[in-house]
Amino acid sequence: MSITIHPSAIVDDGAQLGDGCRVWHFVHISAGARIGERCSFGQNVYVGNDVAIGNNVKIQNNVSVYDAVTLEDDVFCGPSMVFTNVYNPRSAVARKDEYRRTLVKQGATLGANSTIVCGTTIGRHAFIGAGAVINRDVPDFALMVGVPAKQIGWMSRFGEKLALPVKSAEPVEATCPHTGDRYRLTGQQLTLI
Repeated sequence: MSITIHPSAIVDDGAQLGDGCRVWHFVHISAGARIGERCSFGQNVYVGNDVAIGNNVKIQNNVSVYDAVTLEDDVFCGPSMVFTNVYNPRSAVARKDEYRRTLVKQGATLGANSTIVCGTTIGRHAFIGAGAVINRDVPDFALMVGVPAKQIGWMSRFGEKLALPVKSAEPVEATCPHTGDRYRLTGQQLTLI
């Protein structure tokens, strides 16, 4: 394998890119970025200095991954989705010392045009619908939609909606029709069994 970098892209000296990465048109990756293997950066993506990106992450066109964002393995960032890093920005007030860290855990999907307000954690394999605005932490496997986002269900690792309520007083189970993986919902927590 090797790294593919389009001639129009800028990868600053010092940036660390793993084997098999693909960097497309007009991408800018800053010097301090740490990026794993087999990642794809679509047209017009920006990656800041204080950014860590795991393996097999796909970042679609027009996404800026600003400082203080961490993306674990297998995260999908849909076209034009947005990260923030200052909770109350003002042009006339310097707040670089007030960045709030954002963590997107393994396998999560951030839909097109969704917005992730800084300081939140997106759980493993969570699914953020297109256009949703996330302003609080999201549980593992949660399906979130709307503005502000509300949980409307649960998603399998494969990306299929599971036939489960959002919460249940008694433990209930569901099976992913594609993989056969079994899940158990206890209260408001879903686990793979």
